[in-house]
Amino acid sequence: MPVEDGQNSRTSAPWLASYPADVDWRRTFEVAPLYDLLDGAVAHAPDRPCTVFLGRILTYREVGDLVDRAAAGLQALGVGKGTKVGLFLPNSPTFIVYYYAVLKAGGTVVNYNPLYSIEELAFQVRDSETRILVTLDLKLLFEKVEALLLDGVLERAIVAPFAGLLPAAKSVLFRLFKSKELARPLRSPVRDRILLEHELVAGAGTLTPVVIDPVEAIAVIQYTGGTTGTPKGAMLTHANCLINTRQVMAWAPDLKDGEERVLGVLPFFHVFAMTVVMNFGIAKAAEMVIMPRFNLDEAMALINDTKPTIMPGVPTLFNAIAHHPMASSLDLTSLKFCLSGGAPLLLEVKQNFERVTGCKLIEGYGLSEASPVVTCNPLEGPVKAGSIGLPLPATNISLRDLSDPTVEVKSGERGEICIKGPQVMKGYWKRPEETAAQFVGGYLRTGDVGRIDEDGFFHIVDRIKDLIICNGYNVYPRRIEEALSEHPAVEEVIVIGIPDPERGEAPKAFVKVKRDMSVTADELSAHLAPKLARMEQPAAYEFRDALPKTMVGKLSKKELVAEEAAKRAGR
Repeated sequence: MPVEDGQNSRTSAPWLASYPADVDWRRTFEVAPLYDLLDGAVAHAPDRPCTVFLGRILTYREVGDLVDRAAAGLQALGVGKGTKVGLFLPNSPTFIVYYYAVLKAGGTVVNYNPLYSIEELAFQVRDSETRILVTLDLKLLFEKVEALLLDGVLERAIVAPFAGLLPAAKSVLFRLFKSKELARPLRSPVRDRILLEHELVAGAGTLTPVVIDPVEAIAVIQYTGGTTGTPKGAMLTHANCLINTRQVMAWAPDLKDGEERVLGVLPFFHVFAMTVVMNFGIAKAAEMVIMPRFNLDEAMALINDTKPTIMPGVPTLFNAIAHHPMASSLDLTSLKFCLSGGAPLLLEVKQNFERVTGCKLIEGYGLSEASPVVTCNPLEGPVKAGSIGLPLPATNISLRDLSDPTVEVKSGERGEICIKGPQVMKGYWKRPEETAAQFVGGYLRTGDVGRIDEDGFFHIVDRIKDLIICNGYNVYPRRIEEALSEHPAVEEVIVIGIPDPERGEAPKAFVKVKRDMSVTADELSAHLAPKLARMEQPAAYEFRDALPKTMVGKLSKKELVAEEAAKRAGR
């Protein structure tokens, strides 16, 4: 049946039968500027540790003061309503300070991946109209920013000292023994367009409060490939980001303000960590233990040493922990739960992690265009294996026909997941046509194929763009990946479609085998024979020592798709 305004889904809400008793799906959320999260934490828990970074602790009072001083400096530099300021930073207190400082000055944050090439950076700077980039004086970062300044792509840069983030003794040692890793911005040929952090805050004056409309003002431009692979900026308003944080808080009512400790291993520039680690952590006045870059051995040690109560991560992180030699001896008793997002959580990974560590692993689902969290499994009680859970409060989900998204599918059928809620983006930056195509009847089209079961839990079947068409039939790579991951020798797997003379397209599996184990293609085929239809069987296997991953650590298909295309072009 055609659905124009979503009334059918709102009135039926089949997920309510399984909804947690202490969570109200029908609740509403007040809007406010996003920086109210920080102001509230500073007011109520000023002496509580806010960040723990390589041994140095900053309290909420100290972070709040740094934010206000930086915001005043940004205003003196001309940052105001609508000014785009980019954060080209690893996880660090500097990221948090300038994120909130930009918002308080009235500007818009543009998140940048520190591993981007200069070409990727230049595209995003131009497209977003970023005027200023904030970075650290680490060579790996500064040299890219300097190149953008030299090419005239970027107007100005603010450079903060990395050593200044460290405890006093470590700071001295870093400058003595790691000086080769530091840039020399004072000697830069574009020094006139570089502002050192101490110059920014010196004599900046008093912060002038800016009146904004949280529903309309864009807090963050978050770049994403969306469903097309073309980079575009999702415009997330203050209300989008603040309410999504409040929705996550509402889903975990037993967590205590001022008593939690969140492990920040995911990069803050990624929308998942931005909301579920940084904004959520600050809203709860939590202590955030921050890793500047992910290293598995260091993360394991940090978990043991700091005893976090919450650990958000991606499936590859939890899979790596479960297969680490220290896993069985790791003390995870402090953790109330681990939250998996950013990519599908295979059932085998969830079960193995929970078996090895004894810690509950909860799967959620979201996307950049929704700030990002849309659904989550209940934190208490039974969890549906392989499910992405139930919609967050005030979030509505409609499954739409894959060939006609104006039509809602019948119960039990597969359809495109479409969502409506206060966390859904305002649209794509400077792309009105793509924005219009991304919505249907007021619902955001996700590009994900899903189904809802008899208890109201949602399940991801696959990405629409990842579908493999074999002899006219839809073959879902995730189904094959899940079946292969059940083999005891398989650690990671990616399945993509390749041209096939008989079937049109056929699956190909790329497999990483567990350490000290072995398996052949024939053995994997035999393993799959009773599990999958013949058309779902991979036509080819390729064994790799490592599979490509994104900066966040989730398995990435695009590199393998490009490799296969290059092979065909070379023939």
